[in-house]
Amino acid sequence: MRGSFAFLSSYTRFPSLYLKRFLRCKTMCTRNYQDAIERLNSLQTNAAALEAARAAGPRLNPNAIPEMIEFLERIEYTCEDLNTLNVIHITGTKGKGSTSAFTDSILRHVRPHWKVGLYTSPHLVAVRERIRINGKSLSEEDFAKYFFEVWDRLQKNGPKTPDFPVMPGYFRYLTLMAFHTFMSERVDATILEVGIGGAGDSTNIVPRPIVTGITSLGLDHTAVLGKTIGAIAWQKGGIYKARVPALSVTQRDEAMEVLKERAKELQAAYFMEVPSLPGSGFVKLGLAGEHQVQNAALAVQMAHIFLRSVDASESRPKPLSQLPTPFLTGLEYTRWPGRCQTVLDPHYQNTTWYLDGAHTVESLSCCIRWFVQVGLGLKEPQPTRVLIFNCTSGRSGPAFLGAILEETRELLLRHGREENVEDFFSHVIFCSNVTYADGHFKGDLTSRALSNSDLVNLTTQHELAAAWSQLIPQFPSEAIYVLPSIEHAVRTVRRFSNAARIDVLVAGSLHLVGGIIEVAGLASSAL
Repeated sequence: MRGSFAFLSSYTRFPSLYLKRFLRCKTMCTRNYQDAIERLNSLQTNAAALEAARAAGPRLNPNAIPEMIEFLERIEYTCEDLNTLNVIHITGTKGKGSTSAFTDSILRHVRPHWKVGLYTSPHLVAVRERIRINGKSLSEEDFAKYFFEVWDRLQKNGPKTPDFPVMPGYFRYLTLMAFHTFMSERVDATILEVGIGGAGDSTNIVPRPIVTGITSLGLDHTAVLGKTIGAIAWQKGGIYKARVPALSVTQRDEAMEVLKERAKELQAAYFMEVPSLPGSGFVKLGLAGEHQVQNAALAVQMAHIFLRSVDASESRPKPLSQLPTPFLTGLEYTRWPGRCQTVLDPHYQNTTWYLDGAHTVESLSCCIRWFVQVGLGLKEPQPTRVLIFNCTSGRSGPAFLGAILEETRELLLRHGREENVEDFFSHVIFCSNVTYADGHFKGDLTSRALSNSDLVNLTTQHELAAAWSQLIPQFPSEAIYVLPSIEHAVRTVRRFSNAARIDVLVAGSLHLVGGIIEVAGLASSAL
């Protein structure tokens, strides 16, 4: 196994060598999509740096916004230029991607002649999924074109401020590229999803978005954002802007108070706790899961305010109480892969994949409420159920697994099932996010955030397996698998193909979900 991952060692230990090589080969290297991905991957933060940041405790870069503004100026734009993009800015702990997708779909159905830009993260299979226009990912050719235009400007225009970095990190670079793409394409509207937090996020340099919104808040990225819901709310509320409407879904009392204070402090035009989705019992949503109703409610009100604002018809429109037909159509035809998604395996007719990138306790509870329902995870005759799970080492795997089992236990009782939670899954697989069995990643899925020793020793996966055994002592050890790659996990599922029906729940990481889609050959059905 060590040999399988040997290639990662030099990549993880000597990232500067890779970056310098890419900086030098401007004229010598080709400039296609794969070249762009290689250079982009050279900008990733390595595992050692991430671990040092975690150890240092919650401490954000005080120069995060000034550095990002300087990067923007180096690619020859000003912050004021970004106002022309007509931005809807969205953050939250869970549901921000789905809310962005709902908002995008509504705008495209209300104004079909518009160009609508959508910037989200992370991607599932290809990096270019992060930057979309009118619902379609950038083509490989357009991605490479805009990527190298940004790269060349950064090379031509060096840092102005001493000690500021020469090149942006991975996410910052993609954010700059999204801005450049949308400016070049002259989009009519832009939906920007925050990466992490809000106040110091690289997307947070648009002086005057049209509207801002915050989805459900919970405890995630606590090493960066703080360990309390109030501290996290303070960071998320940093996207609110002067004279711009500030929206939020219903939050816990502590979080809501902080958001209201942030809206007042930052002189937002007004603060709105969005009402429930109009006609929610009759509205058909394109995304599964009861939690999507709240995300759709936020998307509806943001789109409504946005449209009234750009039409200059009302400065503070009343919340929509009845949904126009294009809004209903937009909600129904929203697609957002990898979130509470059911995919029939195109190669094995007896296998169904249930994909959800849930990676917090709250989102995993939502995932289980979606899966453990009659007609989905609960069928007669009972299928062979498989759980494939992984989480990043900075997150509490045992707490996640505990939440999965507790929610499953409650739902089995609620549905009057005679099954025991201990027997609900026939097999559990804990694998790393490495794509292939030979230890390599697909280029778009490369992650330097994974520790080399963790990959070799599968530390996280063994910890998850131990936690599962502790939570269910009677679970057969031979049905618990610790595997070094996603390809190993898919091969293991294929070994169960003699079963009448196989239902595979994949959760814990969007990177894991994306890798499953790639390796299991689900892209034609899932994306």
